[in-house]
Amino acid sequence: MSGEARDALAAALGRAPLRLAPMSGGCIAEVYRAEFADGTRAAVKWSAEGGLECEAFMLRYLRRHGGLPVPDVLHGDGRLLVLEYIEHDGGLARAGEREAGRLVAALHAVRGPRFGFERDTVIGPLPQPNPGAGRWLPFFRDHRLLHMADQAHRAGRLPAKLRGRIDALAARLDDLVQEPAHPALLHGDLWPGNVLAAADPAAKSDVGRADRRAPGRRGRVAAFIDPAIYWGHPEMDLAFAGLFAGLGEDFLAGYAEVAPIAPGFREVRRDLYNLWPLLVHVRLFGGFYVGRVERIVARFGC
Repeated sequence: MSGEARDALAAALGRAPLRLAPMSGGCIAEVYRAEFADGTRAAVKWSAEGGLECEAFMLRYLRRHGGLPVPDVLHGDGRLLVLEYIEHDGGLARAGEREAGRLVAALHAVRGPRFGFERDTVIGPLPQPNPGAGRWLPFFRDHRLLHMADQAHRAGRLPAKLRGRIDALAARLDDLVQEPAHPALLHGDLWPGNVLAAADPAAKSDVGRADRRAPGRRGRVAAFIDPAIYWGHPEMDLAFAGLFAGLGEDFLAGYAEVAPIAPGFREVRRDLYNLWPLLVHVRLFGGFYVGRVERIVARFGC
């Protein structure tokens, strides 16, 4: 961490860390575990380019409105984000996946006024447009599927021919997409790396209080991180959750304990909605993800 970042961290918290250890997950920022003289810790993100204010906003919004366990935001501005450090270890156990499903179903019960959001948000390092819309289908078509296909094509990572095939698929969405009962609050970037599994309750939290998680929580949900929130169709989160060696049938079973999963999701719409995160990855990385997009488009006859 640069001297400028260290100074900003000390000024924000009123104390300087004893140690800073790099952490994984730095897609849009440098990420560190900060350790302080009293034994407490914090997770710190620093970006000299800015852009972290939106993540702070989204975490605070989820804490106030969504009911998901997320880290407390201790400080958030454009370049510096300081979060409660969540002790975590390994992946979710089966019971943890079911718990995650129930928590996400409760999140989706939060109703919004329209599809979109009160402001644009971000997914990873990319802007995520959220203009208000009264219906889901045009919002998904224009501001998710076609928007990201355009971005990937302009970046030189999505071939023009495949871009045209996505237009053809978009023209068929009326036959494939269902309108949800209401605009639901979505996490928006719900892959397993953004669901932290609880570790043994041994350490102190970042605010100096003992971690009071009950024994036996290991492998259960500790927190959800890195959201990309908006009001949308719950099936967007459900699809993304299973995309990258993801949250599987236990997650869906837990979800179904709280909210129904409509017929046709597993068979049809899961692949369709996963075009969005796959196109995000095409925009960022190209390569392997282009083939995955092409296979889904071909599956729908386009």
